[in-house]
Amino acid sequence: MTWEGAFVASQERLMAARARPAGRTPGPVVVALVMAVLAASLAQTIVLAVLPRFAAGLDASTTEVTWVLTAFMLSSAVATPIAGRLGDLAGYRRVLVGCLCCFTAGSLVCALAGGSLGVLIAGRALQGVAGGVFPLSFGIARTAVPPARLPGIIALLSAMFGIGGSAGMVVAGPLVDVLGTSSLFWGTLVLGGAALAAVPALPRVRPSRGGRLDLGGAVLLSGALVCLLLAISQGRPWGWGSAAVAGLFAGGAVLLAAFGVLESRIADPLVDLRLMGRRGQATTNLATFVVAMAMFGAITLVPRFVQAPAAGYGFGSSPSEAGLIMLPMALVMLVAGPAAARLGDRRGGRTPLLAGAVCAAVSLAVLAAAHGHLVNFYLVGLLIGAGYGLAFAAMGLLIVQSAPAHQTGVATGINTIVRTVAAAIGAQLAAVLLEARTPAGGPLPDESGYTLGFTVFAVLGVAAIAAGALVPGRSAGRPGDQAGA
Repeated sequence: MTWEGAFVASQERLMAARARPAGRTPGPVVVALVMAVLAASLAQTIVLAVLPRFAAGLDASTTEVTWVLTAFMLSSAVATPIAGRLGDLAGYRRVLVGCLCCFTAGSLVCALAGGSLGVLIAGRALQGVAGGVFPLSFGIARTAVPPARLPGIIALLSAMFGIGGSAGMVVAGPLVDVLGTSSLFWGTLVLGGAALAAVPALPRVRPSRGGRLDLGGAVLLSGALVCLLLAISQGRPWGWGSAAVAGLFAGGAVLLAAFGVLESRIADPLVDLRLMGRRGQATTNLATFVVAMAMFGAITLVPRFVQAPAAGYGFGSSPSEAGLIMLPMALVMLVAGPAAARLGDRRGGRTPLLAGAVCAAVSLAVLAAAHGHLVNFYLVGLLIGAGYGLAFAAMGLLIVQSAPAHQTGVATGINTIVRTVAAAIGAQLAAVLLEARTPAGGPLPDESGYTLGFTVFAVLGVAAIAAGALVPGRSAGRPGDQAGA
């Protein structure tokens, strides 16, 4: 390192020390961040397992009701990088409050939507702005948590992406069975309100560097993400070879290329492409993509399999019973996050990432070979939860450790986008594999469709091991070693 680089690094460490309020107990801060992240991650999947109930209640087709999920995903993908960058520039807390206000308002709109599918979709789009909570939470943690505790908090917040997603599928069935579909959104309204009530515990820290939002880059990236995610999510109902889907993919590619050209030419880009090209960032995002695709593919297959009629290969489970099968997975994820932090502290962030990928590959291979008994899903769920809890927690650590402090928001925002896109692809891939093994005119896929699906996602788990092996063994320092923005 040159003397100039050493001087800048020392000044950033000094600003980080000054940014952290002296004597602040991190407990209330951590609770506030976990509540915000839990609300956003749970809302993402809370409608997934009960979409058929929405279709029946709204008298809508399967294609139409899918927009309840798609609207949230599109809004989240657009909001995440912009919120992260705004947090880097204007302060994480104030942007977090804005995201939570949108989420709470969206929850209220959804709860009051009644029989209007259009109002429900609009509310879900407003809820999706909460996707910005993820990068903002990492930025706040980096400024408010003592360095010794920071790896564990980063790991916990990272693991919450999977924990909340699994929890959404656990609670959806019982709530809908007892209280109806609107209860899902009254629940998220309570979570959003609680998260807003906890905001005063978060520190007010001014950004360490100035700058302005790259509006041109924001427009291009948002357009590219909307085109690509819309093509992925609507590929089956519209037809993968249709002109609309092909046009969306082409448009997304063109906008993404234009975004890359713009970002490489301006002084204050939305996304620093040189940062994204660093080995620690690029390889971690690659591993994130593969792991997230395998995970969301798997959690798409499991509820559908166990709810299939018992006269065939399934168990005829209700939505509530299907949700309970996800409970062991969510609980183990909660434990795996802190374990990943301890393991990463001793052996480097790559170790828990590889351990998680191995657990994922093994668990899905077991389901491909042995899915004839319900107890198998409960037991394998423990291994899946351990795998994804370790992997997701490690990803957050690796991204934060390899990013300069003043770019924490945008770096973690890009990683969140990678997870979102991969989740959409994984869910669609699962549906395509089942559709390919559904007899003409038949209501259900053959059992071989599920066997093929679990096998494909087990192979993706092996690919995640290979991607994880490319991640640098140890970062240059702990997350807290760099300045807080």
